[in-house]
Parts: sequence; C-alpha cells; structure tokens
Amino acid sequence: MCGINVIIGTDQEKEIQSMMQATLHRGPDHSSWCQVTENLYLSGNRLKILDLSENANQPLWTKEKDAVLVWNGALYNYQDLRNELLELGYQFQSNSDSEVLIYWLRHHGAQGIHALEGMFALAFVDLNKKSLLIARDPSGEKPLYYSKINGKWYFSSESKAIQQALLPKPCIDSQQFSYYYFLRHAHPSASFFEGIRQFPIGTYRTIDLVKDEEKTCTWSSKAVSKESRQADALVEILKDAVLKSFHAERPVGTMLSGGADSSLIYALWYEETGEPLPAYTITYPKNLRKKYADPNFVQSLNKHYPLLYRPVELTLEKVQANWTAYIQSLDQPIGDSAGFLTWMLAKEASKDIKVLISGAGADELFGGYNRHIAFASYLRHPRIWLSLKKLGLHKFMSATAFKFMESIMEDPISTFIQMAALEKVPGQLINELINHYPQQEGELKSALEWDRTWYLVNDILKIHDNACMAHGVEGRAPFLDNQLISISQSMTEDQHREQLGKKWIKTALDQRGLRFISKRKKLGFGLPLAEWMPNRAFQDWTYPTIINMAKEWGDHLPDEMRKLAAAPQKAKGRQFLQVWNLFLLASWIEHQKT
Repeated sequence: MCGINVIIGTDQEKEIQSMMQATLHRGPDHSSWCQVTENLYLSGNRLKILDLSENANQPLWTKEKDAVLVWNGALYNYQDLRNELLELGYQFQSNSDSEVLIYWLRHHGAQGIHALEGMFALAFVDLNKKSLLIARDPSGEKPLYYSKINGKWYFSSESKAIQQALLPKPCIDSQQFSYYYFLRHAHPSASFFEGIRQFPIGTYRTIDLVKDEEKTCTWSSKAVSKESRQADALVEILKDAVLKSFHAERPVGTMLSGGADSSLIYALWYEETGEPLPAYTITYPKNLRKKYADPNFVQSLNKHYPLLYRPVELTLEKVQANWTAYIQSLDQPIGDSAGFLTWMLAKEASKDIKVLISGAGADELFGGYNRHIAFASYLRHPRIWLSLKKLGLHKFMSATAFKFMESIMEDPISTFIQMAALEKVPGQLINELINHYPQQEGELKSALEWDRTWYLVNDILKIHDNACMAHGVEGRAPFLDNQLISISQSMTEDQHREQLGKKWIKTALDQRGLRFISKRKKLGFGLPLAEWMPNRAFQDWTYPTIINMAKEWGDHLPDEMRKLAAAPQKAKGRQFLQVWNLFLLASWIEHQKT
C-alpha cells in the first residue's frame, strides 16, 4: 500500500526527503513529508487502494491536528472498528482504513494495536502525549527497518532508504553471509547493512519524544474455540479472509500456480461472487512443461471456475534481459529464485491490476512442505533413523533421500534446522540458531513456528512485498488472516500431525471436484535451475560474477560458501540452488557500488 519513513532528530529535512524518494516506487500515487515537531519528521508514499480521494493521503492528520499517521498495509476489520468509533461520536471525512486507524489509535492508544486485523507497519504520533508509536503486524507481511545512530532514530519500509539518509553510508554486514548461504536470508533481527536492523514482528514500541525513553511490547494471537479448528470451520474462515483480502477500489488479480493453496483461494472467491479475475501464471518453453506444469493445472481449474488466464512465459534470455532491473529493485538479497518469478508476475500484473493475491502462509501454518512430512516421520522413530544414517547408504540414494538422511542429528531441534537449511549447517552456527528456536508444546509445532517466523517472514513474504511494491502493486495473502494464524498456533501437536500436508485444504478441493489439484505432487515455486545449470549460456552468465565476489569477499565467507564461490563449475548437481543464490548475492553486492 505505501512506503513510510520516520526520523527522530533535528535538521533532517534533506534526509527525510531522500528517504521519501528512495521508497517512491512503493506509493506512486502520492508522496509527501512533514516536520511534526522540532525533532520529528515523517514521510509517506501512497498506493491508493481504498478511497481514492486526497482525504486519505499521508502523512494523515486528525482534524484537530493533535495526531498524525504514516502506515503501510491494509486493515481488514476497519469497517467494524469504524462502526465502534461512530458509536463513540467520531465523524469521518473519507471511507479509508487509514482514517479509521488514526482515530482508533488516538482513542485507544498503544493498546488499540491488539484489535487490528490485517497487515501493517505503522508510525503514529500523539502530540498530546508527545509520543511516537511504532508497530509491525504479527504475520510480518509488511517490512520495517530501523537504525539508531548518534542519538537519531530512523525507521523505514526499506533498508536502502535508511542507508540513503546516513553519512557515512553503512557498509555491507559480512556477518550475514553465513545466514544467507545456509538459510537464504539475513538474520531476522538484522539486515545486510551494518547498523540497520529489522523491527521484530508482532511488536510495538512507544518512544517518549521529550525524554527519549522507549517501551517495547509484544502481543500474541487471540484464543480460538475448539470448533473453529474443524475442517469445515477452517474453510469458512478462509472464505471470509478471501472476501476481506479481495476488497479494494482498484482492480484485483491473483497469482495462480495450479497448486492447492492458490487454487482454493480462487475457488472460494468465484463461489461467492461468480466474478472471473485475472490469474497470472508462470509458463516455460515446451521442453520444460512436463515438469513445470502449472499452466496445465490452471487451465484445468478454469473449466471448473472460470478465470482470465494471463500466462507469463519465461526463458533464460528473458531472465537475463530483466536481471539488472530486478537487482536494482531488491532492498535485501533473498536466496530464492521465486523472488524473480514473483517480480515478473507483478510486472505483468501491474499493467491491469493494483492488488495481487497469493497463497503464501498455508504451508507454514498447516505443515505443507515436504520437510514437515519428513520431520514427522523422523519424530516417530528418531533412534532408528539415526542408526540408518550411520550406515552411510544414503550417499548412494536420490538427492531428496540424501538431504533427509544428512539432516538427521542427535536431537529434534538440530534435525529440523538442518532440514530447513540449504546445506548442512556447521556446528557453531547450529548452536547459535538453537538459541532462537521457538519452544512450543510439541516438536512439530516448534518446527512450524520456526518456519513461520524465519522462512515465511524473511523469505516468502519479503520477496512478495519487494516484487509487488517494485511495480506499484499491493500483495495480499488470505491465509495469513489473524484467525487462521491463531487457529494454527492453538492446535495441539496431535492436531497438527492429523492435518499434516494441509489435509483440510486438500479435502476442501476434493469436495469441489478438484482432486486433480489436491493429488498433485508438491513442486517448489522457482526457476528451472537444475535444467539450466548445465547450459553453457547459463554458466557464462553467472560464474564470472560469482568468482569476482569470491575474490573480493572470500576472507569474509564461511568455508563452504567460499569454496563454491571460488569454483562454481565444481558444484554438484544438487547444488544448483546454492549456485543461483551466490549469483544473486554477487549481483546485489556489485549493484551497491553504483
């Protein structure tokens, strides 16, 4: 929806304008900044989704000029909150969720955060209390970075906006290379720029603008009834989330892979409205379509639930032609080729729509990844699996079997971290990661929470936000509805085992005659790297950039990363993901020099 920037410090006019320009792509419909007090500056870039009038532009002030707001996101229960405020005597000048939010926070203060349902990163100033409230939603859909240097606070939707404002500019943080190589992204509390950190999810911070004192709080999901965990109830809750997510005054479209999650979302939308929507799908040349068969499943879905099919064909040449623009748009490097696919889908979609729906979140909440099923199998007989590993027979098995067996460790926590990693994580890093591992009531629940708070937030949601915002499109994910998250977190270990593999989603598809989708083999969303890596054109394009990074940064890379970067041509066949991730990181680092 927007880009937001905040500075606490004096004489920061140039800096706040520089930050506003750096996030211009996030809100192409309107940009503005203001000096709230002698030492507080705000700016906002607006992408108009609800109430297209100027009355919802940001920074948004109350009529009384006693509070001001900049925020990024969408408030799905804003109509309920608006009705409560109307009963209290409030009057509104717009139909936007922004105006509801500012008056809600002015009335309830920081505690009002607990009632919000949606995705958001916000900065709210109460001039009566002389305080600044900063908050980020529990699902982590909207990014928020911050830095405190020389007594000044900087907050922004993008790390590079803060980097623009700081002198000297922050250097690349080489400590993030290990996290990136093994887990695809920087540490969740950090960024690739020294001194610029990520604001934690599900957290709000109140800063006293006079005393420069701060108070930080977190909030957890609401309790849910046992009945809401039943499969039929889950479908109804998702249906409600779909209708809320699709609510906009600008055209809406959907990313559709023909997989279970995006297909169920579309089916529920069509059942309720009968309105076909643009559906954007990646397709490849004929020689790759047997394995990468998304278009076949989407076209089959079209026979049951009519849609406006929008194929986006990719070739290696098309990736190369768009690569520079993609790298320039990246706020942070994320080692996931799905980032480029999402970027291309958003680029095509931006020609016709302004809201793009995805199926993100279902796998992490309800155990949809192959590693979740593998981990559950391991948990049933951990000692037996460990004994089999010691025999070493997996070295002669398939890449999938090899990865599973190599991941098995002496304890469940280390085992799942290894399963979630791209390569076997060395002992020192494993010990550090264990300190961040969530402690839930059950090993499978803990694993799902790890994937939700690390992989989902720092990979899937970040590439979705980056890709959509780069093209002035708002991304939304109905599965990250507050109630669905609450249900997932309130389920017992046994209930998660029972629903493993997103059983309720597949049952809902079967009931709608979509068994061909529910029985489809799980295939990750990504480029055909295994097929491209032996290609000489691919090697000539990627290897030199990787080798140059190894020469420049080799002393700062972990051993495994340094060896592969110095000689990518020696990569084993199953290391195509690592080679791609090195190329992406090397390209991003090279761009930082410009």
